Amino acid sequence: MPNQISRRLFTQTALAAPLLAQRLAAEVPAIQLPAPVAALKSRRAEAKPILPGEFEARVERARQLMTDNKIDAICLAGGTSLRYFTNLRWGNSERLFAYIIPRKGQPFFISPAFEEERAREQAGQNVKVWTWQEDQDPYALLGEGLRGLGLSSATIGIEEKVVFAFADGLSRSNPGFKITSATPVTAGCRGRKSPAELALMKLANSITLEAYRAAWQAVKEGMSNRDFAALIEAGMSRQGYPGFVSVQVGEWSALPHGSARPQPIREGTIVMMDDGCTVEGYQSDVTRTVVLGKPTDKMRKVWDIVLKAQSAALGAAKPGAPCEAVDAAARKVVEDAGYGPGYKYFTHRLGHGIGMDGHEWPYLVKGNKTPIQTGMTFSDEPGIYLRGEFGVRHEDDMYITENGAELFTPQPISIETI
Repeated sequence: MPNQISRRLFTQTALAAPLLAQRLAAEVPAIQLPAPVAALKSRRAEAKPILPGEFEARVERARQLMTDNKIDAICLAGGTSLRYFTNLRWGNSERLFAYIIPRKGQPFFISPAFEEERAREQAGQNVKVWTWQEDQDPYALLGEGLRGLGLSSATIGIEEKVVFAFADGLSRSNPGFKITSATPVTAGCRGRKSPAELALMKLANSITLEAYRAAWQAVKEGMSNRDFAALIEAGMSRQGYPGFVSVQVGEWSALPHGSARPQPIREGTIVMMDDGCTVEGYQSDVTRTVVLGKPTDKMRKVWDIVLKAQSAALGAAKPGAPCEAVDAAARKVVEDAGYGPGYKYFTHRLGHGIGMDGHEWPYLVKGNKTPIQTGMTFSDEPGIYLRGEFGVRHEDDMYITENGAELFTPQPISIETI
């Protein structure tokens, strides 16, 4: 069975070629797995990739948002936003590789000369690529490209994951430019998902929950949290997509992101499993909290309170409502049940945006007055954490429709089953 992998490796794996998932599945032969996990079948045929026309529409949406926010162009480096607009998979190094989307005119790339062929292989032969040699200034070249579009004194939005050295280099080599944040544009585009994106997210969530269910059918007393996580990850791979899962047991479930310590699963202990998989670049984030054997009355009570909080948040997540109102709805249920005030037991915000990144805009937290819009997607994950005893969290991802919020997955069933 595969070993548990780090979050960083999970992210790298998620960006890898689709064939990697097939290889991972092949490396987990059914004969090595418990029957419920081995019975899971590939679901790769269910995934429908984003079509070229949608990428073009994203660029046009970005241009509209640039106009609204008085930004003349945005600059992207390697990472999620670059893939969102171009489907290009590119990591960052100390060498500038950038994609420029101007409000008017054709987008273009800035690339090290020796990388041009690799860039064109992914971007296409008809895309404009400005190249620089190792002894040249790529930031001056970027400025030259912008000036060629008539932008001699322009406001340039920098995507938030662009490293400081790149933004600083652009500013130093082009003092006539004003540097600002591109987040109103990138978040404005990525925050509202299309039907094609929602379909991929629904599949990712379904795969995650099926892996949880299959692994729970195979859990045994004395199994370590790491061995159980490996079963879940194998279940995801059997379905054709890589995933990462964190499993916390007993008192360690009271730490929202858990502990690195080995934790044996015993009768009567809380078992919390969290995270998900990636389908065609789109992620899931699901948490289930269950007990092996018979739970205590206190465990049942807390479990039920958290489920009511999750339902309250789901009901509050409507178009036009401020993000903070959704957090407040869940937190009121928890506090009214005696687990307050504030962050005393419910120690984190209610949820985060999710899509191509596991955590992205906007966030469901006190103080965030951003209005919720149709097409937005969030985690809905209230929790109660009793240090030294146990923690309970229920997490499902939801999407916003004209009539309110809907979940990609059914809510938790009971404290004893998934």
